[in-house]
Amino acid sequence: MRGVLFDLEGTLVESAYQSSTSFPLSPFFYNPLFSARASSKPYGVVLRRGKKPPQPLSINTTETTSIIVIGLMSQMAEVIDSPGLRNRVTVFRDRFHAGELLAEKLREVKGLEEAIIFAIPAGGVQVGKSVSEKLSLPFDLAVTRKLHVPWNREAGFGAISWDGFVLLNEPLVKALGLTGEQIERCVAEEKEVIERRLRLFRDEKPFPSVEDKAVLVVDDGLASGFSMLTTLRTLRLRGAGKIVVGVPTAHEGAIELIRPSADVIVCLNVRSSHFYAVADAYKSWYDLDDDEVLSLLKESPLYLKWVADGD
Repeated sequence: MRGVLFDLEGTLVESAYQSSTSFPLSPFFYNPLFSARASSKPYGVVLRRGKKPPQPLSINTTETTSIIVIGLMSQMAEVIDSPGLRNRVTVFRDRFHAGELLAEKLREVKGLEEAIIFAIPAGGVQVGKSVSEKLSLPFDLAVTRKLHVPWNREAGFGAISWDGFVLLNEPLVKALGLTGEQIERCVAEEKEVIERRLRLFRDEKPFPSVEDKAVLVVDDGLASGFSMLTTLRTLRLRGAGKIVVGVPTAHEGAIELIRPSADVIVCLNVRSSHFYAVADAYKSWYDLDDDEVLSLLKESPLYLKWVADGD
């Protein structure tokens, strides 16, 4: 594959490359929404923290096959945790309780006074609602979906965001021997789920502008971290200013994965054990269905007002 690589100031970095493996940065990231366009000139960008996307992301899209982000160049995010909760399990009663504790910890982060909270459904909505109410901040949804391994839906090999951006765990894809056809089928399936959720949860309202704004991305926990990483990359490409991640629990490997893509990461319960499950941090844990998520959103005037305003 040949193309052009720009940094975020629009400066030409490399005029030709064969594939993402030509660069030591990973993982591989592409936008399948452009795959039907007629050309063989993909663009690449190197993301730099606090910088806006270059023009190649918004012009000449009819001439591009895909947008390729080779990697992320930035300083590592500051990580704020609770030392007393490290490597512990069953530390939260439920997601609401976790959200309340997380909100208190988030008060240590400067610059969130006018931030927008983006909760990743489904589990992130309960946490996000609690944080929103405690900090009196508006919240919206970042509808990102895990790309499930075809024969094991509990495992994922990447993620896709509401903008159609896809992040693949390339080493895992190769290890599993997934074909391009299998990947495209999984992307198409999850894209349908995202579109349905956008209609159900947001009534297809336009996504709010995040340009130069502080954003707080919340989920109920990070196992691999790819869904969060995809969300952060999407928000960065939309021009977000300060990006803060707030999660009650996470594996330390997932935190390291997302550190280059955020400014601050707040995680109460960091665990390093080989066998990690988000659910183990909670005494009460279950999968939320879409009806329950919708009920939670209707209960929150901070969410409803924000989506109604659409700005």
